[in-house]
Amino acid sequence: MEMRQNPHMADKPHSAACERNREPILTVLRRCFASRRRVLEIGSGTGQHAVHFAQALPHLIWQTSDRAENLVGLQMWLDEAALPNTPAPLTLDVGSGPYPQTFFDAVFSANTLHIMDWREVEALFAALPAFTTTDAVLAIYGPFNFGGRYTSPSNAAFDETLRQRAPHMGIRDFESVDALADRSGFALREDVAMPANNRLLVWRRHA
Repeated sequence: MEMRQNPHMADKPHSAACERNREPILTVLRRCFASRRRVLEIGSGTGQHAVHFAQALPHLIWQTSDRAENLVGLQMWLDEAALPNTPAPLTLDVGSGPYPQTFFDAVFSANTLHIMDWREVEALFAALPAFTTTDAVLAIYGPFNFGGRYTSPSNAAFDETLRQRAPHMGIRDFESVDALADRSGFALREDVAMPANNRLLVWRRHA
């Protein structure tokens, strides 16, 4: 997730993308997380999404997580908001763990799969059954290719930028990601078109 420093927020990290996409995402989460109670956010980044969604969905415990180097800025957002439903963030590297020992009935992640190495994406999906309930909902936001093709010229340009930044990055193929979800016991329930050629994919775990 791209971050920049906002001079009006002291040293707090800030993502303009989070500000732009939070309301469209929230519209979907209000529906698909309506009956959920505990959400694990993978790759919480700045913490802006967590604060916004936890405030708008007070029935949820919104558990943030990220790599150790991102936790200081994330904690700043949580401390400033001081919400009762945002516990301290967990240190989590999807490639090596440790994954939580408690269970969640929802998992959310935004703009992370195209940043991860594909082996990390595989590790994340493989780990899902170990910390999710049998009816858990999985919601992932970001750009995806379909049938091996870009959905827009802007996504093609973005993918090229990612691969120049680091060879392991890149927009993922929906079919490959869906296959990983299926292997872990999650069936696709919704594929919601979002602004700026992004998608919000929602799966639900099945017996």
